[in-house]
Amino acid sequence: MNYWRHSWVAFCTILIKEIRRFTRIWAQTLLPPGITMALYFVIFGNLIGNRIGDMGGFAYIDYIVPGLIMMAVITNSYSNVVSSFFSTKFQRSIEELMVAPVSPHVILLGYTLGGVARGLAVGLIVTLMSLFFTRLQVQHIALTIGVVFLTSLVFSLGGFINAVYARSFDDISIVPTFVLTPLTYLGGVFYSINLLPDFWQGVSLINPILHMVNAFRFGILGVSDINIGIALGLMAVFVVGLYLFSYRLLVRGVGLRN
Repeated sequence: MNYWRHSWVAFCTILIKEIRRFTRIWAQTLLPPGITMALYFVIFGNLIGNRIGDMGGFAYIDYIVPGLIMMAVITNSYSNVVSSFFSTKFQRSIEELMVAPVSPHVILLGYTLGGVARGLAVGLIVTLMSLFFTRLQVQHIALTIGVVFLTSLVFSLGGFINAVYARSFDDISIVPTFVLTPLTYLGGVFYSINLLPDFWQGVSLINPILHMVNAFRFGILGVSDINIGIALGLMAVFVVGLYLFSYRLLVRGVGLRN
């Protein structure tokens, strides 16, 4: 009983610390994504969207809103964990956690759910911002919530792995710049893959972010370019695989005991 109580206290302490970390500096963590997405709504939704016309049976701005919300969730979930955990390594305070009687599961869940909290908070802000430009009518609310949570969890775990292997602050920007950003922009945020030739449609299906964006779009609009069952299965596999890999890194102390 004492073990579970101590683990719960440790988990809550890490999670609350992570939440306070990004809410304390909200002007740097929560406000900029909202402003950036507002610019996307104005430029792509209103200015360019009027020239493009309908896509997937919806006005262009309605079509891209789910993708823009998901893009904000992905970016902020990832960046919160990678910056926070690497800062803990850099300041050497991770050593206190490693020698404390705290399970690696507790450490991992505390940091990743902190990233999920920031991702969902930013997603909510962007969603509220989108209401000034369009009207959202969620078709499948349970699916929408489940998809956004799983996606945020996937990229929080990805940020944790990046932080474990990073040796400098430059290393934590390599994956977002050269991997995450290209995959996001090529993930069907701004277009339907049905517009692409057959070959590039097949190539696009390799991109996991495409499945996440389309699953979220299906939850809101009821339309998708991919099979929703496959998308949900893919996200579940990623969550389990990344979690087990992250746990193994913690247990072995990879990048933490140098």
